[in-house]
Amino acid sequence: MGIHIIVEFLGVEPEKISLVKNVKKILDNIVKKSKLNVISYSFHQFKPFGVSGFYLLRESHLSIHTWPEYSYFTADIYSCGDEKNAMKAFELLLKEFSPKVMKKRIIRYGLYEKAKNSSSTN
Repeated sequence: MGIHIIVEFLGVEPEKISLVKNVKKILDNIVKKSKLNVISYSFHQFKPFGVSGFYLLRESHLSIHTWPEYSYFTADIYSCGDEKNAMKAFELLLKEFSPKVMKKRIIRYGLYEKAKNSSSTN
């Protein structure tokens, strides 16, 4: 039913994550190259810097929250579409932001599929 990739990046160039215009440009490119399908998006610019952004995708969502003063951001990619596209988006995040330290968690959803398959065999 889906994959949810949750990441923390530390040691990112603050200039890349301080302003909406910079973050959005990078994420627009990542979404396009990952073949994810944007329904809508919204970004908020914090003062003096920092960004929260969200893409509503046909497949689910991609979000980011930045703390440039700490060279830190968190992001999550949830896709109920092709898992390869979500993984591609993660790989591009890693490449574009080049963190010094990264933590990644992956959750694979599938309880519905397990329940459906077990009831069809009874």
